[in-house]
Amino acid sequence: MNLIFATNNLHKLEEVSAMLSKSVALSTPSRRGITEDIPENRPTLEGNALQKARYIYERLHENCFADDTGLEVEALNGAPGVRSARYAGEAKSMQDNMQKLLRDMKDESNRSARFRTVIALILEGKEYLFEGEVKGEILRSKAGSGGFGYDPIFRPEGYNVTFAEMEPEEKNKISHRGKAIRQLVNFLNQCAG
Repeated sequence: MNLIFATNNLHKLEEVSAMLSKSVALSTPSRRGITEDIPENRPTLEGNALQKARYIYERLHENCFADDTGLEVEALNGAPGVRSARYAGEAKSMQDNMQKLLRDMKDESNRSARFRTVIALILEGKEYLFEGEVKGEILRSKAGSGGFGYDPIFRPEGYNVTFAEMEPEEKNKISHRGKAIRQLVNFLNQCAG
């Protein structure tokens, strides 16, 4: 099965590729000639995932999926949430985003947070949604050099290390994206079966 993953984020692509069945040939928009930024300006993760998948489907008319992920911090009323990638501003880096979050959380005793990923799949013109979440806490300083995004400051429930301190295989077993991808893979396997 051929599928286009509506992302140009190489970290996400590697993470997802490692989890998909070998029977799925994964491509990206840039490999298919779509090099412009894919819009994601909806107020929810579900809305953004659908917007990105529809953008690709409308241009290529091929099976595709897109995801949107947010870090939702309880003490910040769910922020950064849908704005996780742009929390410190449009032109800022993930390091800037992490530093802003650590500053915003400086005086907070409630460190509870969750990562949530929503995947929108368009298969033969029909739309499907899959969701994964992992609960944890925001640390007061960074730990670890692996992963990407907020991984160095997020410690999942039941673990004494951050996502950035985990091996990729271990992270994929418990992560929000891993859970959503497994739902997607199970669904695709049922379709193929």
